[in-house]
Amino acid sequence: MEIKDRIIEFLRAENISSASFAQEIGVQASGISHIISGRNKPSLDFIVKMLNRYPSLSTEWLLFGKGKMLKANIPADLFSDETFKGTAEETSSDIFDLSGKTNGSSRESKSVETEKQQSIDSVKSAGVHKAAERLVIFYHDHTFKEFFPG
Repeated sequence: MEIKDRIIEFLRAENISSASFAQEIGVQASGISHIISGRNKPSLDFIVKMLNRYPSLSTEWLLFGKGKMLKANIPADLFSDETFKGTAEETSSDIFDLSGKTNGSSRESKSVETEKQQSIDSVKSAGVHKAAERLVIFYHDHTFKEFFPG
């Protein structure tokens, strides 16, 4: 299954027309039409806009067809004014590059976990009362990792 097929499947599952979808993510309707027809492949900008607009959509599923379409641990109300009070939960199974290969050592994972906990602790101690929506860490080797508050 190609990425265009997953985009079509997502639109059907969400019962969204291509025109509404284009408007929601801020792209031209013709661009969606070209992607769905197979004429063009979606750009990175398109993918980022789609994932930003639909945070419950699994990045790994959209890019590689792995796992489930929707993330299981997204809170029911992403836009509440509730104070951030949990730990960030990892939604990706591992660090992965755009070819779909996993990348990363256990030392890197421990370092990321330590940095993540330090960030959470500093937010709590600073008395910040904003709810974090998502944290994405981009690495110099073109890999990334996403975290969502729990």
